[in-house]
Amino acid sequence: MMKKLILTALVASLAACSTSSPDVIQRGDAQRMSQVQDATVLTVRPVTVDGSQSGAGAAAGGVIGAVAGSSVGGRREGQVVGVLGAVAGAVIGNAIERSATKEEAVEILVQLRNGERRAIVQSKGNETLVPGEPVILVTTGGKTRVSRAPVVTQAAPVPAPAPAH
Repeated sequence: MMKKLILTALVASLAACSTSSPDVIQRGDAQRMSQVQDATVLTVRPVTVDGSQSGAGAAAGGVIGAVAGSSVGGRREGQVVGVLGAVAGAVIGNAIERSATKEEAVEILVQLRNGERRAIVQSKGNETLVPGEPVILVTTGGKTRVSRAPVVTQAAPVPAPAPAH
């Protein structure tokens, strides 16, 4: 039971580590001025962002495998099985980390107003972008996200103040 609980906690913590979603803003990017560029979507295609292999999954899996394996049999058997359990746990932990951090994403090819083209890969967000649609590219801290361009309406003119008598 304890092993399952530890494995579940490991998977949950790895899944929450990172995202490329346009709907999630990193804490360090809040209240920071961003560069905004107007563009038009040329193409959108689905891609998969490969999962990370930071070593955390392998390390956690190795520890769990070693502890589980060392409890088998006598002292000598426990040591051998503990080593084998550590190796197997590391392999399984790495695979779990990689799988838990994999994301379904889109590659968006856009054309800027000056004619230049850019490709941005980001996780699928709440917006579905289509070719020909106006978008904005928001760049903060070297990372760019694409979102639908806001509709700009003509503001009513502000009346001049009445002259003082």
